[in-house]
Amino acid sequence: MELTRNGFPRVAVTGLGAITPLGRFPGLWEKLKAGESGVRRIQSFDPSQLEVQIAAEVIDFDPTEYIESKEARRMGRPAQFAVTAALDALKDSGMTLEDIHEIRERVGVDFGSSLGAHDLAQQASFNFRTHGRRPGPFSLIEAIPNIPAHHVSRVTGAIGPLVCLSTACATGTHTIGDAMNLIRYGKADVVIAGGVEAMIYDYGIAGFISMKGLATGYNDNPTKASRPFDKNRNGFVFGEGSGALILEKMDRAVARGARIYAEVIGMASSSDAFHVAAPEPTGMGARNAMKWAIEDAHLDVTQINYVNTHGSSTPANDSVETRAIKDLFKDHAYKLAANSTKSMIGHLLGGAGAVEGIATIMSLYDQVLHPTINYETPDPECDLDYVPNVARDAKLQYAMSNSFGLGGQNACAVFGRV
Repeated sequence: MELTRNGFPRVAVTGLGAITPLGRFPGLWEKLKAGESGVRRIQSFDPSQLEVQIAAEVIDFDPTEYIESKEARRMGRPAQFAVTAALDALKDSGMTLEDIHEIRERVGVDFGSSLGAHDLAQQASFNFRTHGRRPGPFSLIEAIPNIPAHHVSRVTGAIGPLVCLSTACATGTHTIGDAMNLIRYGKADVVIAGGVEAMIYDYGIAGFISMKGLATGYNDNPTKASRPFDKNRNGFVFGEGSGALILEKMDRAVARGARIYAEVIGMASSSDAFHVAAPEPTGMGARNAMKWAIEDAHLDVTQINYVNTHGSSTPANDSVETRAIKDLFKDHAYKLAANSTKSMIGHLLGGAGAVEGIATIMSLYDQVLHPTINYETPDPECDLDYVPNVARDAKLQYAMSNSFGLGGQNACAVFGRV
């Protein structure tokens, strides 16, 4: 096996972990292939006063599987998710904490969150303003976005590069690409990469209702709410969760006989420079991110077999993303598959790109495309192959995953089958 690609060390994906509305990996992948939905009526609080009463929640999560109870109580929900996903991924890779300790200076953590632990900040603010109770010494610190990355580093003992990217909905994809470059440029041999979000609170839902961003009219039929590329889509479904990937220098992975799911071969980011919430209408930013990622991978557009789209189920995003794909890929756009994981797990914000990266990798590994569920009425503006409603086998060599964030921050990662 060649151990370099385009003059750089090759970067293998050897471990996967996820905390999602459809459960953890590998069960998550089986449910995605089956077209199951993780969207339901909100259970973590009474949503009766809200117009939108549904979300894609993580149910029955127990942080004490890996974290001591006292410590877990001090951590925000995002950090609990991140640590659990990361340790699941490490276990899946066949490495132990002892293995990490032996090379700890060569192990990095690249883990992002767009919002941090609002649960802790909200409770501390409420206690102070309502009861005059002074905030605890770590209530604010534990709430900032880089703390999940800190806890992953601390728990695993990794003391190499420690990075937290916070690029809204593009965060999870950005971290995978940044982790790839840490290995490419010799800064680390192993990187724990991922993204996380846990923001299903009444004021969070209310805020996105005010933005008119959420799917409405599905309180009595929540599994039908997320319907990317369908003509009758009217908004996204708020979700939560975390994805974690173990990226490893290929020669190390081969030497230890690791299972290699796929290879990370390209990444790029771009800006819309347009609007804080709406996508640039020509798709220029999305097109640039995809184009540059393919160039970074030293591929031609015709070599891409599959795009895991951002596919958020909003009227503007889905049509603009489709336009960008057609503009970049030309006739080849109609020969590739372009599905949406969000149709089943909603939008995990900072965790979305990491979990969708896992879905893309597993598509390459299993040679199966999961469906875009709830695709019932074709939209003339969205006329690609979205793998409607039923999974199918496919011959895949190269795939890419798109993430487009609030603030016009776009990211795209390219993966290859090994």
